[in-house]
Amino acid sequence: MLIDIMAATFITFIVYKLSQWFYKKVKFPLLHPLLISPVILIGLIRLLEVSASEYTDLSVLLTHMLGPATVAFAVPIYKHAHLLKKYMAEIFLSVATGSVAAIVTSFILAIWVHLNGEWILSILPRSITTPIAIEVSREIGGLPALTTAFVIVTGIIGGMIGPSIIKWMSIKTPVAKGLMLGMAAHGVGTSKAMEYGELEGTFSSLSMILAGFLTIFLGYSLIPLLAGFIL
Repeated sequence: MLIDIMAATFITFIVYKLSQWFYKKVKFPLLHPLLISPVILIGLIRLLEVSASEYTDLSVLLTHMLGPATVAFAVPIYKHAHLLKKYMAEIFLSVATGSVAAIVTSFILAIWVHLNGEWILSILPRSITTPIAIEVSREIGGLPALTTAFVIVTGIIGGMIGPSIIKWMSIKTPVAKGLMLGMAAHGVGTSKAMEYGELEGTFSSLSMILAGFLTIFLGYSLIPLLAGFIL
């Protein structure tokens, strides 16, 4: 079983790295690694006649690494703690507004396209990083697997159009760039923010983490109100 787990983890890693290498060569948005890798892996598990649940069990090492990877964002945050204190009011106000807007707009969109109860509850925490989104989804009665898909799609779309919006709106400051990308596209946005610079990546990391905490809080306040409306 350990060999199978290691093999599944290695294959997943290789598929992602090859997709990442190819994306850097072609620079085409629809060929983003987070979009192409799942398609390739779905094809592989279908070819090998492995069920989705079996693959999930075999790739458990990668799932467990999501938590430590998120915690690792604390390093640049600690390094630039003085700047975070300086802009604390702006950071909190921006992320709080973004978190509420993300939940409310997700709810409105879900109602507009006539999603059912479980689907609506699964899409509400889509604008936070995957490990936290999964737990929030489970707590409010959503489907964690479906929430993961919504989080990935949100991150990819945010990562693709975020730089264009930054350019169009002539956003110059590292604080604004980082907060925007971290709030709108969480992990993918933070990766994109790192390409701008260390400060942008730091503020994006903080935005992503703070959005997770705020969404957990909203999960026990705003989301139950929306859930009551659904039911």
